[in-house]
Amino acid sequence: MIERRKRTRVAAASAIALTLAVTGCEWNGLNSVPLPGTEGRGEGSYSVQIQMPNVTTLSQNSPVRVNDVAVGAVTGIEVQDWHALVTVSLNEDVNLPANATAKIGQTSLLGSQHLELAPPLGVAPEGTLRDGDVIPLDRAGAYPTTEQTLSSLSVVINGGGLAQINDVTRELNAALNGREDSIRDLLPQLDQLVGSLDSQRAEIISAMEGIDRLAGTVNEQTDTLARALDDVPPALEVLVGQRQNLTGALIALGDLSDTATRVINESGDDLKSNLASLSPILRELAGTGDALTEVLSLLLTFPFTMKTIDQVFQGDYANLNMMIDLTNQRLDENFLADTGLGVTLGGLEGALGSIAGVAGQANDPLGIPEPSGPDLIQPEPTPVSAESDSPGGAPTP
Repeated sequence: MIERRKRTRVAAASAIALTLAVTGCEWNGLNSVPLPGTEGRGEGSYSVQIQMPNVTTLSQNSPVRVNDVAVGAVTGIEVQDWHALVTVSLNEDVNLPANATAKIGQTSLLGSQHLELAPPLGVAPEGTLRDGDVIPLDRAGAYPTTEQTLSSLSVVINGGGLAQINDVTRELNAALNGREDSIRDLLPQLDQLVGSLDSQRAEIISAMEGIDRLAGTVNEQTDTLARALDDVPPALEVLVGQRQNLTGALIALGDLSDTATRVINESGDDLKSNLASLSPILRELAGTGDALTEVLSLLLTFPFTMKTIDQVFQGDYANLNMMIDLTNQRLDENFLADTGLGVTLGGLEGALGSIAGVAGQANDPLGIPEPSGPDLIQPEPTPVSAESDSPGGAPTP
């Protein structure tokens, strides 16, 4: 019996030694030995490697989960270029995109951990995860552990603002006590304000975009603004040097304002009278219509209008057609009327009722009138026409 037990012990030791030899003569505890019945060990399973920045307490044979369902196990953990390289074995039916993510999570509060595989968030899935693929560092990480959560909570409770909640509550109670009606009226007004702001979201966004564009334009003109700011001190020095003159000008402007006010107050009635007298003049000017503008067109080109002056003057000569009345009676009426010499020139012609010695008018304005007897009366003046082609435009009688 004793020898049988010895043989059993020797066989067990030999089996252990053989297992160590087959696994590379390395022993990392029971977790380094594949456990029967775990996921990812069956036929058709495939391996994937994951670059992890920190494996925390993850160990070999830890489960691999997809949507909280175990689909594989961790088969190896090693160090590679200052980070961990985790090898996992997955069941054949596990279908994940090639850009899947990996995170270490805590399975229970006792500290056991697992590896969570999931499709990427916010990114479209690409390809299919296959045997031998590697999930890089930028898609690997870990969920906060219980220790980290409790540590953060202790910071909030001990060194954060949680201790001041009592003070905040007391101050709020003191501020609201006795003002319940005002607060009750404030709430609908606040709701109306929020609703108004919500209805003007487009305008507010447009204004903010305009401010952003303005800021961008100002940023583009930084050099110009810097030069302008550099030029401000010399300009201020000039203003400081002219301070007395500016002060005197402002004082004089004040005196002018006082004088103008006094003049207006003293001459108010006269000013009103002048404005009242000006009203009919302006009314008559308005009544002239286009006549005033037509007269103004003759002012600079008298005796010709601006519309016909180019027809009168052709190069170095001018066309002229005039009717000149040089009778004694006309000269007497125009130049000697109301004088001591009045009716001197027109006495004989006035008595006869015609031009002295002339009883008719030639058909040719440049010809000599035909004589007639005293019976024929010609009251009309003798027209005399003259045309000039001289450069100066002077008429030839």
